[in-house]
Amino acid sequence: CNDDGNSSGDFNHFPGDPEFGDIIQRAEQAIEGGVFPERISQGSSGSYFVKDSKGKVLGVFKPKSEEPYGHLNPKWTKYFHKLCCPCCFGRGCLIPNQGYLSEVAASLVDTRLGLGVVPKTKAVYLVSETFHYNTIDRAKSRGKKYALEMVPKVGRHFHRVGLPPKLGSFQLFVEGYHEADYWLRRFEAEPLPENIRKQLQSQFERLVILDYVIRNTDRGNDNWLIKYEKPGEGEGEKVSCVCVCAIQIAAIDNGLAFPFKHPDEWRAYPFHWACLPQAKVPFSQETRELVLSRLSDMNFVQDLCEDLYELFMADKGFDKTMFERQMSVMRGQILNLSQALKDNKTPIQLVQMPRVVVERRRTGGQGRVVTLGTAFTQTFHCKRPFFSSW
Repeated sequence: CNDDGNSSGDFNHFPGDPEFGDIIQRAEQAIEGGVFPERISQGSSGSYFVKDSKGKVLGVFKPKSEEPYGHLNPKWTKYFHKLCCPCCFGRGCLIPNQGYLSEVAASLVDTRLGLGVVPKTKAVYLVSETFHYNTIDRAKSRGKKYALEMVPKVGRHFHRVGLPPKLGSFQLFVEGYHEADYWLRRFEAEPLPENIRKQLQSQFERLVILDYVIRNTDRGNDNWLIKYEKPGEGEGEKVSCVCVCAIQIAAIDNGLAFPFKHPDEWRAYPFHWACLPQAKVPFSQETRELVLSRLSDMNFVQDLCEDLYELFMADKGFDKTMFERQMSVMRGQILNLSQALKDNKTPIQLVQMPRVVVERRRTGGQGRVVTLGTAFTQTFHCKRPFFSSW
């Protein structure tokens, strides 16, 4: 803890992942040493590049309070959007201010399915004067620091002296990647060697599986990344492994996923990758072997839902009923995906399948108590958005 008493270290514990814990500790030490997170100009929320003491970017931090419709969002465009056009405000299929949980949950799903396309993401607490705080918090912080300097005996009784730590998602930074659009245009002009093309197709299919399972409502070609090392660009011993790891995809910006219903109002929020030529190729045997046995196992699916429950329930605004609706959508997506993999369908055929919701059947109880059983009910979601291309 630093002299100002505003360290977030007391909140961050990762006993199961000491490597990640070490990265967060380096970030906290850098902030205490005056290397503050830098706000990212792009996007509609407050998000920050977090650095180590040497200025190297460690990760991207997205505070819950600075999400697109959070009360401390520093991007004024969303405030005017809400004020002037409330009828088009937000996404009616998503629970507001759960973006940081969506980011962390996407990483969890990626890990459980062995996809390896989402940079590791966890919920952390950080505090920095470069974050967006309201005037009252900053005034309190200044007043307590002044009291601590002038009357140390009184100041020692303060629970916290500095600014309050912010809860948010912390995603590890990936180096050497470009926006997908950049490389896809290059690949059109300069076709890839066949072995590299197969690698790209395999990575692309993993992105498709992730987005479909979590029902990502915000996947354009500007928020997934590609890293490509052309054969011969490696150095020394690295050249020999180019054929193994020449091309990789990173799925970032997963904060608008896990809807509690399928989009059925104005916009469909389509998967933009469905327009790419890679989406017209049937899922490979490699991909089927990777995920089909897990997705077809209801015990695995239930374990995944329980893992997500442990994550989401930690949020102060957690609503068990709404969470169960989110899982009903996810189970329906998994059901469709499993069938598409069995039927040797393509990604574009996958997104054209009827939308399904798989709900846990409710059982009777004492008085007003209603419990959820282990049986499930499958229903089709027929209502479609006003603007829909599917």
